[in-house]
Amino acid sequence: METKQTTALHGGEWLIKESNPFDTFIYEDFNEEQNMVMDMCHQFLDADVIPVLDKIDKMEPGLMPSLLEKAGEQGLLSTSLPEQYGGLGKDFITSTIVNEGLGGGHSFSVALAAHTGIGSLPILYFGTEAQKQKYIPKLGSGEWKGSYGLTEPNSGSDALGAKTTAKLSEDGKYYLLNGQKCWITNGGFADVYTVFAKIDGDKFTAFIVERGFEGFTQGPEEHKMGIKGSSTVQLYFQDCKVPVENLLGEIGRGHIIAFNILNIGRLKLCAAALGGAKRAADISIQYAKTREQFKLPIARFGAIRHKMAEMAIRMWVCESALYRAAKWIDDKERELEASGKTFAEALLGAAEEYAIECAMLKVYGSEMLDYVVDEGVQIHGGNGFSDEYVISKAYRDSRINRIYEGTNEINRLLTVDMVLKRAMKGKLDLMGPALAVQKELMSIPDFGAEEEGAFAKERKYIVNFKKAILMVAGAAVQKLMMQLDKEQEILMNIADMAIETFNAESALLRLIKLADSKGIEAVALQADIVRTYLYDAADRINKAGKDALNGFADGDELRMMHIGLKRFTKLEPFNTKDARRRISDRLVADNGYHI
Repeated sequence: METKQTTALHGGEWLIKESNPFDTFIYEDFNEEQNMVMDMCHQFLDADVIPVLDKIDKMEPGLMPSLLEKAGEQGLLSTSLPEQYGGLGKDFITSTIVNEGLGGGHSFSVALAAHTGIGSLPILYFGTEAQKQKYIPKLGSGEWKGSYGLTEPNSGSDALGAKTTAKLSEDGKYYLLNGQKCWITNGGFADVYTVFAKIDGDKFTAFIVERGFEGFTQGPEEHKMGIKGSSTVQLYFQDCKVPVENLLGEIGRGHIIAFNILNIGRLKLCAAALGGAKRAADISIQYAKTREQFKLPIARFGAIRHKMAEMAIRMWVCESALYRAAKWIDDKERELEASGKTFAEALLGAAEEYAIECAMLKVYGSEMLDYVVDEGVQIHGGNGFSDEYVISKAYRDSRINRIYEGTNEINRLLTVDMVLKRAMKGKLDLMGPALAVQKELMSIPDFGAEEEGAFAKERKYIVNFKKAILMVAGAAVQKLMMQLDKEQEILMNIADMAIETFNAESALLRLIKLADSKGIEAVALQADIVRTYLYDAADRINKAGKDALNGFADGDELRMMHIGLKRFTKLEPFNTKDARRRISDRLVADNGYHI
């Protein structure tokens, strides 16, 4: 089979190189099978999950495991598992679609994502052949449910600070685990757990623990603010006997498993958040059409139209960034497999390559969902505060997404940290372009002929946003050097600039590709979305940049960079009010988000 050569960018490279819209995978590129998978996921939620949401939240015994088994029967747990272990062997895009398609299932979505992600993938990617043969087919079918024990009472974001220990028994047949884990999703009913412990006090290592192992017990279900139907318990290990053949991966290499699995989990969380947001937006739009005040449906009022349109803008942008990055991972995986890497090495290598983008997507997806459900409650007014309306459940369930899979603060810090580390290793030429921007600041602005072609102005905006990031980040590195990692506020400002720019570019690339295939007139609404997002993003980038610069620069240097920042975030006036009205009119006409 001939492998098509692509011009995919390396992770983080979008910041210093121009992306080709025609190499960019967009939502509208789904093939027939992928669209069918999305429809199947929606049908599963509508038929099997949404009607029993209250029973799920009341944790009716056996209900969640039975729903996971039902999903397994339909192939929704084994989409990306290799055929040799009973899976469907589908590509990364398709498995991302499943996460989005099932993302609107509240607590069920959490259980499914944990099972198919952190509950199954550590064994699939790091297990011996015997471990994979034993566990993966049963996890893929749903006969066995998966869970993952990393967090401890005193180690959350600092995963390597875990206190749970593992000691080889005298007869050399078992590892004896001692310690506890907390906030374990699916913990109350899972059959198989990936648990992390330290051998000899410092060798952070993973183990496969089965329900029923001697010395392994669990605590009662936690009572939570949201995702009430998701099983969350503490796990206790008192000389828990884990057979030596259940050691997962290599001794002392548990961090490789923990952190690589999180890369994939972050992108998939963004997908699930997008699915949840679409369902919440549809509920809110339909409510706004039927709720009347002053003898008019509230969907006719400007304040409500603004909210509905902004929901659509953020979701459309999220789609654009999510599937752009998912395709990069998919392409990289194929490239690595073609070069002789194993299935596991290929996907892990691909996810690691785009770890920066996965971290940014996790932040944006979770915050986009929080915006949608918050404004959804507002559109519902007093009814939104009532348990009778599902939007109140969506609001509570959303909040956890900014905390797990690495808090959004950690992911912001990681975004910049990973970019700088790649620059220091010579993998990403950051200083060359940053110095070029500094040189440009010292020169007279170029007021030469404008570029021509569709969306040339918008393309120029993106180029300038990237210059703003390079200017601020370059100056911060030069000024603060080795102290930069202690300046978390500045790092988070730079991360926000990067997230906004990656989103804006992803949305523009999608628009250009759509305009090329459908014609400019046919994508007028999508152009409204992109231009509104760009206009608002420019202000957000400007504010984050100013805050960062004010945190480390002063005098003439600060004044000069403020002028540069203003230049790089200057956009022509654009009537976002009318654009949002056009977007909201479409949402009302379509009875939901179908852009």
